[in-house]
Amino acid sequence: MAVAFVRTIILYLLIIFGIRLMGKRQVGELEPSELVLDLIIADLAAVPMQDYGIPLLSGVVPILTLLGLTMLLSLLTMKSLRFRVLLCGRPSIIVRDGVVDQREMRRNRFTLDELHEELRCQGVAGVERVKYAILETNGQLSVLLRAADQPTTAGQMGLSPAEPGLPILLISDGRVLSRNLKDRGLDRAWLLRQLKDRGFAQPGQVFCLSIDETGTVSCVPQEGTR
Repeated sequence: MAVAFVRTIILYLLIIFGIRLMGKRQVGELEPSELVLDLIIADLAAVPMQDYGIPLLSGVVPILTLLGLTMLLSLLTMKSLRFRVLLCGRPSIIVRDGVVDQREMRRNRFTLDELHEELRCQGVAGVERVKYAILETNGQLSVLLRAADQPTTAGQMGLSPAEPGLPILLISDGRVLSRNLKDRGLDRAWLLRQLKDRGFAQPGQVFCLSIDETGTVSCVPQEGTR
């Protein structure tokens, strides 16, 4: 039992390490080569987990080999445009100026039902409003609306709203994030004053507290605090 426990932990950590090497992507955003790698690694790891007669190295060595191959392919795709196209393919323009390219649809085996589903998910009522719809190499559909159908921006209206910048968490679930506090050039005394002004005696009473680049503080109390 102890052997099975240890083998499972080792293989699990190895798979997590491999997935981290592939970057921060969701399953639906993986390139074909990355998806194939995930499936093969999962299959290789499952065999030593289930059959204790198979040496652990029989699963670890192929997984490490595949991870090394993945790193090599990643370097090649960064260095060579031709290799990147060969491995990942090219984006396909499915809709151009409101007209569906049926040839590209057939080539990518992309149905009309899938097209309209993707458009609805992005809040687009019909193909006629689309300037370009591009099927990316990871299977996602990028939709660019016609200029007349795009939302009006503040710049087009001649407005100059303040830029709030990127909010940063200072308290998360009652815990003070000292590194973030230091990055903003603030100290704990300032934080305690902010809490006191909002009626809190200690950070543990706050679920989250953040500050943006304009100095605006947003605070959410813990449930039951008020």
